[in-house]
Amino acid sequence: MFVYILIIAAIAAVVFGVRNNSASSKELTVSQLVHDINNHRVNAISVSDDGELTVMYDGNETRTAQINSNVDNVFDLLQSAGADPNILQNDIEVEFTKPSNLFNWIGLIGTFLPLLLIGGFIYLMLRQAQGSNNQALSFGKSRARMFTGDQPTVTFDDVAGADESKEELQEVVEFLKDPERFIQLGARIPKGVLLVGSPGTGKTLLAKAVSGEAGVPFFSISGSEFVEMFVGVGASRVRDLFEQAKRHSPCIIFVDEIDAVGRHRGAGLGGSHDEREQTLNQILVEMDGFDTDTNVIIMAATNRPDILDPALLRPGRFDRRVVLDRPDMRGREAILKVHTRGKPLASDVDLTVLAKTTPGFVGADLENLVNEAAIVAARKNKKSVSMRDFEEAVERVVLGPERRSRLITEEEKRLVAYHEAGHAVVFHLLPHCDPVRKVTIVARGMAGGVTWTMPENDSALGTTKRYNDQIAGTLGGRAAEEIVFGDITNGASSDLENVTRIARTMITRWGMSSKLGPRVFGQKEELVFLGREIGEQRDYSESIAEQIDDEVHAIVSTAYERALTVLRDNRDKLDAVAERLMEVETIGREDFLQLMGDGEPPQASQPPSEHRATPSMPRPNVEGNEADDRAPGPLGPMPSPA
Repeated sequence: MFVYILIIAAIAAVVFGVRNNSASSKELTVSQLVHDINNHRVNAISVSDDGELTVMYDGNETRTAQINSNVDNVFDLLQSAGADPNILQNDIEVEFTKPSNLFNWIGLIGTFLPLLLIGGFIYLMLRQAQGSNNQALSFGKSRARMFTGDQPTVTFDDVAGADESKEELQEVVEFLKDPERFIQLGARIPKGVLLVGSPGTGKTLLAKAVSGEAGVPFFSISGSEFVEMFVGVGASRVRDLFEQAKRHSPCIIFVDEIDAVGRHRGAGLGGSHDEREQTLNQILVEMDGFDTDTNVIIMAATNRPDILDPALLRPGRFDRRVVLDRPDMRGREAILKVHTRGKPLASDVDLTVLAKTTPGFVGADLENLVNEAAIVAARKNKKSVSMRDFEEAVERVVLGPERRSRLITEEEKRLVAYHEAGHAVVFHLLPHCDPVRKVTIVARGMAGGVTWTMPENDSALGTTKRYNDQIAGTLGGRAAEEIVFGDITNGASSDLENVTRIARTMITRWGMSSKLGPRVFGQKEELVFLGREIGEQRDYSESIAEQIDDEVHAIVSTAYERALTVLRDNRDKLDAVAERLMEVETIGREDFLQLMGDGEPPQASQPPSEHRATPSMPRPNVEGNEADDRAPGPLGPMPSPA
């Protein structure tokens, strides 16, 4: 609005100036006016209080004249200058007027307009320097987004599958609601809470729930938003963020992905004190400078706590660490109930069964699963989401969409059928493998065929027998090709990668070798500044490396011979499953058990489980050159298809 007023004033001043210029070009002298009066050319004269004469001539011509005399003596002045008094009194109409106030104001504006323009320019520059409207000079201000706690959108009721984590954070909520109860007893609430967990486990959602339960302002910012190309910007933004938080206390500051600025110091390129380290130093100072009555709690989330600077994790800064693990079966069921709330579900939907069939899924995966199921139902013009829609959504999320348009020859179809049948038969007959859930030769995603096994529980421990059986089942497809066709293909490329990785991990990480003993071979080397692993540092000799290779070869070779033996002894079952696959393309669990000739698979001496901190997602064995690498996997997060 201020800028618009300046523009209008400038236009008015220009118009007024043009008018004055045009008028001044026709200005009369007193002698010329007297001459025109005596020659009967003047029709009327208008006299204003400021001594300006407006003279009307024949033909509506207008001219002005200025007299330096009292307005009441204008007649005497004209007569003394030689004007005929008879003409003045009888032939000329004389009118006395007051000057317009509008032109007086315009004159004042025109006088002060340059000062106004200069003042407005300085004002705009000061606003930019103070960071208003996020202009070019506002990079030193914090970009944190503040959410008021008046109308919370997320509460603890919206967070499921993390009961222990919610109990840990309930104390934070109680402190923000009633801090005096803690202060009177001399208790100090943790100044910082670090949320640690795999991606998608609900760290950000839990932080918002704390803010919603406490009803306090919530400042949210990402760790990467602190660092810019300008030196000192990150530290300036940290100072501004904490100043805002103190003004709105009690409140919560949430820094997402804090590992972007909180990594180990002294690990920069060349050991330099870079911008990221300055930002981290400012965070450390601000966190340690809080008073007990500030009532500002900082929460941060990361999935890489191992690379954070030790000074950030010491007591007095991030006092409490809350771990959000992958949910178990009951947790997944609770999460599914939250995400299916308000959605039309068919009567056959059983969330308990769905939770059992999705081991390893985190909250984000389950939310995506429910959304995919709704999309599948909408694609079929249904009014509600059925259990079949959920099952198809699980397959789409894990394996990708079906590719029924893919054209393959009859011989290739037969080869894929025997490959997948070999997987399924070996997995079923070995006692320590997961039960077979589904076998299909329909291409999905990057896979030409899938044998889908499902663990019976969420156990995180695995045995040597389990991994040996799992390797043998993974090699069942290659063994079936050799038995039936007398030749092998490249369809088992991903299977070979998986079994080699598992066998090497058994020896070098888990000490499952009787020859080499319970030792760990090799240390992971990590470049902290880049935050990624760059290889493995060898701490063993060449002779030990040869022994490791020999042990890997022995494990894989023994498992392959076991797979060949199982398939040769059960050739009739292998043929039955393969022929059924060629006929219907997909076999469910019930049909597969009937083909195997028993109602239930043999029971393992130990429950099937996996030696990993977090259970794996459903494991498909896949056929084809570009096969899915979601292997039975004790090796951490599963890689994407290769």
